[in-house]
Amino acid sequence: MKKTILIVGGSHGIGNAIALEQLSAHHVLSFSRTSAGITDPNFTEHLMDIRNADLPTLENLDSIIYCPGSIQLKPISSLKEEALREDFEINVIGAYRIIKNYYRILKRSKANPSIVMFSTVAVAQGMPFHTSVAAAKGAVEGMARSLAAELAPMIRVNAIAPTITDTPLASGLLRNDAMRDKMKERHPLKRILDVDEVASMASYLISDQARSITGQVIGIDAGMSIIRN
Repeated sequence: MKKTILIVGGSHGIGNAIALEQLSAHHVLSFSRTSAGITDPNFTEHLMDIRNADLPTLENLDSIIYCPGSIQLKPISSLKEEALREDFEINVIGAYRIIKNYYRILKRSKANPSIVMFSTVAVAQGMPFHTSVAAAKGAVEGMARSLAAELAPMIRVNAIAPTITDTPLASGLLRNDAMRDKMKERHPLKRILDVDEVASMASYLISDQARSITGQVIGIDAGMSIIRN
């Protein structure tokens, strides 16, 4: 069955990888501030800042994947309240606006409707300088679990909690070989994630194969949150 999948943040990084993975079989809608540069009859994009834009009317929808994130790593001594608010708006308020606006349309779907959100390994694994992003993503995890309970049995809701992934968002932390090697050494599996492996997990969670999975926060973190390195 051909589905309609809304990807928020589909122009770059993980969201873009998910879009490219889904295009061959499904219709992909992308809400993003910049263009993905994808020319495909199965791809439609709306350029906007979802924090304050008027959201378009959609006739049908089968899945929502909310990808926007932020990486503001600062010690509490220099972390400004404005930065904390910005992280919360991007990760939590944006997701709230999208889900609040479209969940009724999702409920009408006959194609195993689902929502996937993104957290971070920093919620489960205490890390210095991650106060802002961990607080925002912790709220995302709480939202995902609460919505999974509220929207069952019609809509499944899950979250993915990756470690650092090789995306434009993380480019400042991976800007040279020495930094990459240091980051790899922090993980038991000695690797940084590729966007494709995270995208594949999102694709699995919206698929029929995951029809009994809801309320979960699934870690893809090269062992960081569980294994002592």
